[in-house]
Amino acid sequence: MADGNDGGEATGNGGFGGGAGDAMRDAANRAREGFSDHVIDPARRAGEAMRASGQKVADGSATIGLKIIEQAEQNSHQAFEAMREAASAKDLSDVMRIQGDYLRAQGQRSMDQAREIGELIMQFGRDAVTPLRAAAERKPD
Repeated sequence: MADGNDGGEATGNGGFGGGAGDAMRDAANRAREGFSDHVIDPARRAGEAMRASGQKVADGSATIGLKIIEQAEQNSHQAFEAMREAASAKDLSDVMRIQGDYLRAQGQRSMDQAREIGELIMQFGRDAVTPLRAAAERKPD
């Protein structure tokens, strides 16, 4: 062994022979790509879907809040209209009729408003889940 190389020393490529080093690099690259395809990319898509869903929830909440304010305003107008009418009533039986009419109308209005808010909530819920469902159904590239 006059050249000082007894076959056990590194040959300049990380201590492995040329073919083994290339094979290990290829295996590491395949593992990295597999990790990216099966973990990182799905996590990124899930994050994007969550962000889109959160935006839809925020938009829906704002719409519902505005609808509730609109309904409260409508209820207030109706109440003041009934009070004005009661103030100009001729006798107690007229006041009782006005109050009864107001309460019947308010009861119906409350049911209609609750139904409207319920429908909005259901629609916004479906809209918020759609990006999540689409992301879950999407196959990895």
